[in-house]
Amino acid sequence: MIRNSRILNLSIAFRDLFRAQSSTTFATAEKWDLLTAVCLERKPVITPAMNEIEREYKQLLSEVELEKSLKSNIELRHEEDLKQLEILKRGGDLDDMDSNLKQTAQDLMDLWSEEASKFKPASTTTEADKKNDLKSLSRKLDKSLVFVLNQKIGDKYFYMLPQDLRQDGETLRQTAERTLKQTVGSEVKAQIFGNAPCGFYKYKYPASLRKETDIVGAKVFIYFARYLNGHISQKNLDFRWLDKNELEKILPPKYSASVCQCLLDE
Repeated sequence: MIRNSRILNLSIAFRDLFRAQSSTTFATAEKWDLLTAVCLERKPVITPAMNEIEREYKQLLSEVELEKSLKSNIELRHEEDLKQLEILKRGGDLDDMDSNLKQTAQDLMDLWSEEASKFKPASTTTEADKKNDLKSLSRKLDKSLVFVLNQKIGDKYFYMLPQDLRQDGETLRQTAERTLKQTVGSEVKAQIFGNAPCGFYKYKYPASLRKETDIVGAKVFIYFARYLNGHISQKNLDFRWLDKNELEKILPPKYSASVCQCLLDE
């Protein structure tokens, strides 16, 4: 009887403990909206300028290559020209002279140097840079640019990555594809990389909105996409193409940190 009463007491205790834990769990459960955002990046069009370390390393490689390289055809010909000139100075027979001496290797090198001096590389500063056209893909050709959209969160507007709620039956990747197409239109071609998000961010809705919807906030799963070609066809769309430094200035700090995790340092 004593043993049975102990078992009964333990059962009652476990039941009460389970009920207490269950009530606490359900009482503290929070509802969050699930969204996906797309970090659409245009990679650099031209090679970025080298920094000091890169310039020094390039110079080192050039010196090593020069020391280990064989002489080129033009260098060998120049040496032969010098030999022919020595024969001429010593009063050698002109019949023994190479007919190519009429145009020496030095003449060719001077001609090439003159042609090279006339070449002027195009400016890397475009008209979009001069006008500071933040909607143009022709700006900052040596940097990566990220597409951001002016969106309303609560009663305020923020520049953020294009994002949308996940619909029932959709995977997060499918939501990202739909969001991108609805935002930039069908004329823009882009490639989303991977079935898993590359970044995450969550934020709480304003208190007034939380009371109305009983939803605490949004959990945003960020997918990375690479811009391929095309132009945005959506009219009256408030968007910008920004580099990493500009993103850090315009995006909220914590959100900016999550977005920049998807980008390479430049």
